[in-house]
Amino acid sequence: MSINRREWLARLAAGGAGLLLPARRTAAAPGPVPQAAPAPSPTPEACPLALKDFQPRSMLHVAEHKVERARFPVIDIHTHLGWSKGEEISFLTTPDQILPVMDRKNVRTMVNLTGGSGAGLAQSIRTFESAAPGRFLTFTEPSWHRIAQPGYSQWQADEMERAKKAGAKGLKILKTLGLFLREGGTTGPLVKIDDPRFDPMWDACGRLGLPVAIHVSDPEAFFTPIDRFNERYDELGNHPDWSFHGRDFPSNAELLAARNRMFARHPNTRFIVLHVGNNAENLGFVSENLDRFPHHVVELGARIGELGRQPRTARRFIEKYQDRVLFGTDAVPPPDGENYPQQVFKDELYEIYYRFLETEDEYFDYAPAVVPPQGRWRIYGLGLPEPILKKVYHDNAARILGLTS
Repeated sequence: MSINRREWLARLAAGGAGLLLPARRTAAAPGPVPQAAPAPSPTPEACPLALKDFQPRSMLHVAEHKVERARFPVIDIHTHLGWSKGEEISFLTTPDQILPVMDRKNVRTMVNLTGGSGAGLAQSIRTFESAAPGRFLTFTEPSWHRIAQPGYSQWQADEMERAKKAGAKGLKILKTLGLFLREGGTTGPLVKIDDPRFDPMWDACGRLGLPVAIHVSDPEAFFTPIDRFNERYDELGNHPDWSFHGRDFPSNAELLAARNRMFARHPNTRFIVLHVGNNAENLGFVSENLDRFPHHVVELGARIGELGRQPRTARRFIEKYQDRVLFGTDAVPPPDGENYPQQVFKDELYEIYYRFLETEDEYFDYAPAVVPPQGRWRIYGLGLPEPILKKVYHDNAARILGLTS
C-alpha cells in the first residue's frame, strides 16, 4: 500500500500515530480504516497561467530600507535626454520636468550622453546647460552617416575639436558601431569596432582630454537562441529585435575582442566603458580588462540587475576598483523610458540604485516594474562603506570630467 505525503498527513490528523503503518494495523485489527477525503491538489494543468502573467510575491520577512536620497551628491554619468539623427535632435524632456527629481534624489549633475553633433549638439547645450548651469553636461556623437565620404577620418577627428569648443565634455559611442553601422549605411558588411578609419577620432579625444563613453555589446543572453534555456526569455520575447543571435552579427566575445584591440592602440585616450564594461555577467573578465587597460573605467548603468544577484563578487569588485567605478543609470525620461522599466527616469529608479549601493537589504526588485524586465530574479544590496560611496557617486566622475568640487 502506498500513500502520498498529503494523504499521510490527513490520516495522521484523523487517526493518530498508528496510522503511520496502515498495513500492520489492518492485520492486527481487521475492519475498514476511516479514510479522510483527499485534499484537493491544484495543478498547473487545472489552472493554466501564462508566464507573462506570473507575478510571484515573496514570502520572505527581511529588513527593508527605503533610501530616498543619496548619502552624497551624485553625478549620473549615463543618461539620455534626447535622440539624434544626423545633426537633428529631438528632446525627451525639459529641465523644468527633471530638475525636481534631481533635487529630491540629490543628483547634482546629469550627463546627457546623446547630445548629438554639430547643430544638434549646440541645441542640446542651449536647452539644458544654459537653462540650469552646472546641473547638466553634454557629450557629442560621431557622424556615422558621413563614413563613406572622402576624407571622413580626418573630418571626424577635426569635429572632436569643434565639439569641445562648442562645450561638449566627451564623446558617446552607441552600439551602432559593431552591431548596426554598415559600409553602405544600412546595407553591406558591418563596420568593425577596431576599423582603422576611426583611429584619428580616438587619438583626437585623447589629445583634447575628451573621455569616450562606449557601449559596444549587450548582455550575453542576447547572443544566444531565444529558447527555454535563455534567462532573458521574457525580455527577448517582448523585444525580439534586441536579439543578436544568428544572421551576420558577431558574437559577444568577438565584439569585446575588437574593442580591446582598439583600446590597445590608444593608450592615451580615456574610455568610460558603459554597463560595467559591457559584460556585467563576467566580472572576472571585466577585472582582467581593467588590469590590462589602465586608461579605462566602468559605470553601472542598467546593470544592477546583474550585479545584485552576485552581491559578494560585486562588492569585492567595487572595493578593488573603487577609483574606477562611476555611478550611472542609463536613465531615459518617460514616456519613452517606460519602454525600458529598468532605466525609466523617476524617483523610484534612483531609490533602487541607492538601496542597492547603501544597504544590505536582501531579495528586492532591481527595477520599478511589476514584472522584472531583464530576468526573473531579484537582487541583494552591497552596503558599501561611505568612502567608497562618495567615490562612486561623485568623485570618480568629477575627476574624469575635470570638474572642480
